[in-house]
Amino acid sequence: MAIAAPAGDKPVVFIHANHKQRVGALVSAHSFRLASATPDAFEVRLLETRDFPALTGAKGRTFLRDGHARAWDPDDLQSFTPLRFAVPDAMGHKGLAVVVDPDVFAAGDVTGLFNRDRQGKAVWLRGRFGHNGSKDYLATSVMLLDCARLPHWDFQKRLDDLWAHRLDYVHWIELRQEDRANIGLLETHWNDFDRLTEETRLLHTTKRRTQPWKTGLPIDFTVRERGFGPLPASVVVPVLRFWTKHSRYRQHPDLNQEAFFYALLADLLDTGGISREEIAEAIAHRYVRPDSLALVERHRGRLWPLRRDARKAA
Repeated sequence: MAIAAPAGDKPVVFIHANHKQRVGALVSAHSFRLASATPDAFEVRLLETRDFPALTGAKGRTFLRDGHARAWDPDDLQSFTPLRFAVPDAMGHKGLAVVVDPDVFAAGDVTGLFNRDRQGKAVWLRGRFGHNGSKDYLATSVMLLDCARLPHWDFQKRLDDLWAHRLDYVHWIELRQEDRANIGLLETHWNDFDRLTEETRLLHTTKRRTQPWKTGLPIDFTVRERGFGPLPASVVVPVLRFWTKHSRYRQHPDLNQEAFFYALLADLLDTGGISREEIAEAIAHRYVRPDSLALVERHRGRLWPLRRDARKAA
């Protein structure tokens, strides 16, 4: 389904999400507005799988992930990830956009990204070299995109190539087919992996097992097909799947990040961006932990270091 391009020339922050991560996406969107000294200078929009029948209706279709055939599951925790590549289409292939995962929260002003010198490059992101065994890993979970420079990012065509096994999901998600001269590397603080400090601009609670709003819930994500050291994937993956099926999300090691998330959710609730009924429904579906409303009350007002840039501007 085509998504209408934004009105005017404002840049846009896109948070891509599915039904399981919608609460996180709403909190993320709220954080970008709160953290900015000039929130009217950009738009914030959700890009959701429910608006893309090509994803929601593809259950059981196979695709390659790092050379292994896997069946597509629209109910997987991260079934939203292809949507990060739908952003240029959503922008009409013009203007600037930032796209982030639904577990990314602004602690600083995103206009610092929009206003940076892009040096003629179309994509800016953080390198995560060595992650998942890839020496050149590029983290596409946060990207600054100059959409006019990405005419070849045709979302439907890429999906067709994925289902036809002409495109490996890992190659797509890590931009292995993109010209590296077209890619710039962001500083750590623009995609801070599970680290919240005074320098953090975008906090990414990237370790799925410790996402703060899911503590204690049964794990509901799919294990990747890969080996461990000398052990091949054929040995490791069945063990990991068994362990995952009987495991639960753990508490985040940094309780400040838990407090930050629930302070944001409390503020979103207080400003009418989400209702108690919506939170209760997410609890009933096990999308968020059962004590979420209690944590909202406990952490209301603890928004540090949010609005740091807004305070400086004032």
